[in-house]
Amino acid sequence: MYKGGKIIASLIIFAALFTIPFFYNMGKVNAGPDVALDTPAIQRLPASEQQCVESPEFMKENHMQLLNQWREEAVRNGQTVYINSQGKKFDISLQDTCLKCHATESASNPVVLNNPANSTGVSNPALNASPEFCASCHDYSAVKPLCWTCHFEPKEAVK
Repeated sequence: MYKGGKIIASLIIFAALFTIPFFYNMGKVNAGPDVALDTPAIQRLPASEQQCVESPEFMKENHMQLLNQWREEAVRNGQTVYINSQGKKFDISLQDTCLKCHATESASNPVVLNNPANSTGVSNPALNASPEFCASCHDYSAVKPLCWTCHFEPKEAVK
C-alpha cells in the first residue's frame, strides 16, 4: 500500500536533477569587467578636478544608493549640491557630474530620450549593448538601471 521505495527513489532523482546546475558550475567564475577608471576625459581635466564625488571603493559598492539619495535631494527637496565625506561640494547631476568623466568621447553630444518605447520603466537596450562605462558592469551583473528613461545618454550608445 505504501510505496516508500518509489517515493524515496523519486526524491533522490528530483534532488539530483535539481542540483546538477550547481555542481556543474561549481568553481567556475566569470571574470568581471575591467573598467578603466582613468578615462581620456578624466586625463584632460586639471588635477584639482580629477576627484570623484567619493572614493572608488565607495562608488563601486554604493553608487546606486548615492544616485537614489541625489534623486531624493534634487527632485523632492530642491537641493542641488552634494557635500562629500571630505567636505568638497559637487553639483547633483548625473550628466554634468558623473558623465563628465565617466563616458566616452561622444558624451558631449547627448541625445534626448523622449521615446515612448523607453518609457516603460526599462533601461535603454542600446546603452546596454555598448561598452560604455556603466553598461559593462550592469551587463555583467544583469542589472537594468532606469537612468536613461529620463536622462541623456552618450550619443555613441544609440545605434
